[in-house]
Amino acid sequence: MNESQSHIPTEVYLDFLGRTIPIHWSYHAILMAGVWFVLVPLCIITIRYGKPKPTQYGIREEIRLTNVVWWWFSVHKFGFYLAIGLSLAGLAMALTVSRGFSGSVHSIFGFTTIILGCLQIASGWLRGSHGGKYYHTADPDDPTTWHGDHFDMTPRRRKFEAYHKTAGYFAGFFAVGAVASGLMQYPMRVLTGVILMIALVALVLCIVLEHKGLRYDGYRAAFGNDPDYPHNKARKDL
Repeated sequence: MNESQSHIPTEVYLDFLGRTIPIHWSYHAILMAGVWFVLVPLCIITIRYGKPKPTQYGIREEIRLTNVVWWWFSVHKFGFYLAIGLSLAGLAMALTVSRGFSGSVHSIFGFTTIILGCLQIASGWLRGSHGGKYYHTADPDDPTTWHGDHFDMTPRRRKFEAYHKTAGYFAGFFAVGAVASGLMQYPMRVLTGVILMIALVALVLCIVLEHKGLRYDGYRAAFGNDPDYPHNKARKDL
């Protein structure tokens, strides 16, 4: 064992099992790297470039998992739920075998990443109602049925978007720090190479999708490109 690994426990006694079991930290590393360098980027790329091209009427179907037209939103939402669930499982494993919070650089980066991830989910619950002139609950001839936090871009919705989009970048920063510090603490050359390759592929993919002009505006994709809609009108000079 090299010097960087000398302080890492290699086995742990579990009371509920009544025996000592070996610790395979490589499983933890692969799990967390897979979550934050594969699953989470997939969720982000999907919602960034998967939205449909804006039309006159927007998306009329109800937002739910079974409606294929909202696949990009479902992948982002439920994929991120899965990512945080797996991250919490990885955290629980690390806390169990380490007998608590170690206070290392890796643990600080990792814990902060997961906290920010949980807050991303919590902020999504607070995003407010949808609304829309042609949404399935609305009557296009009755403006009183169009209202929703997203359609009207209420202060609640603006605060959600300001936090959710900005905090996501910080979660990504801490995730990189967590994986990097973890691999310095427990070197895995093959995994490091795989992560670098995935990052390069993601970079090229984003460049290609950006070049093709597939990053459509979320508001216009959802509600339509009518210039009289609240948020479209507010950005008419942009």
